[in-house]
Amino acid sequence: MAKTPPAIGGKVSRRDFLKLMAAAGTVMTFTVFVDWGKFLPNPVSSQGEKAKAELADGTVVNVNTFPVNHSEVIIYPKSEDPVLNEEAFRTWQLIRLPQELGGDRNDASAFRAYSMVCLHLWCLWKYWPEEGRKRGECPCHGSMYDPQTGQAFAGPASLQGPPSNVLPKLDLEVDSNGDVLILPPTWDPNANGIVGYGRYLNV
Repeated sequence: MAKTPPAIGGKVSRRDFLKLMAAAGTVMTFTVFVDWGKFLPNPVSSQGEKAKAELADGTVVNVNTFPVNHSEVIIYPKSEDPVLNEEAFRTWQLIRLPQELGGDRNDASAFRAYSMVCLHLWCLWKYWPEEGRKRGECPCHGSMYDPQTGQAFAGPASLQGPPSNVLPKLDLEVDSNGDVLILPPTWDPNANGIVGYGRYLNV
């Protein structure tokens, strides 16, 4: 049987091109069935203890001093290695809700902590407290998130199916001193969610 001569001048033969297209089509067909969350670089599989929510300067977040309708970046889980602490997948937006959404209450229900990794293409979104906005917004492609639920309501992230349209969250509580504590999360779409992948809203 005669062999196909090698491509001349760096051009791909028609047969090689068709093989490439068939392989790409196979990959694209099965991509939607892969649980990508299992492969994403999540911080740790579990945390056994409560941790205090700390700002970048080391200040512990306290319900008596953290302003209503305000947000700050917190790192979780925080390590002793400053380089690890700069990972996007450890970066969370701690939001004290606006007054009309219960942000004036002096308990954990006034707060939300969502992964800052946008569910569209992993840019870092930010909370905008200004009147008329009061939402999380990604600067890359305009995905917008509800501060009360973490669900995308506009932009490309809102067009993605569950759980990839709801931000992972941390569960919080407030101790007797008013300090905000992070409860040990369960990194699963049916619980706290998976960073970069999402969370089911009905949990």
